[in-house]
Amino acid sequence: MTADDSFGRPDDDDYPAYTMGRAADMLGTTQSFLRAIGDARLITPLRSAGGHRRYSRYQLRIAARARELVDHGTPVDAACRIVILEDQLEEAQRINAEHHRVAESVNPPTAV
Repeated sequence: MTADDSFGRPDDDDYPAYTMGRAADMLGTTQSFLRAIGDARLITPLRSAGGHRRYSRYQLRIAARARELVDHGTPVDAACRIVILEDQLEEAQRINAEHHRVAESVNPPTAV
């Protein structure tokens, strides 16, 4: 999928609206930081038809969390791993909550 495939969805959190330069400016970081977290596979920016990296708002939130950890002294690779684990934990908690909702709808708790 290229950035151009998402045309017409600017309100979508996954829409790759930001160039690397704009993303770096918004995060208050460098383009090399964005390349480093890409190399660590924290985020994979989409590419425009011309091959330029494009970032979504979701990816910028992920990058901002990694930058926060790096600013506090965490190495980039470790910060990326922490963010990945945080994201996995959040997803597991969401799935667990959904399972609990389904279970309660099938077997509602009885009043004692």
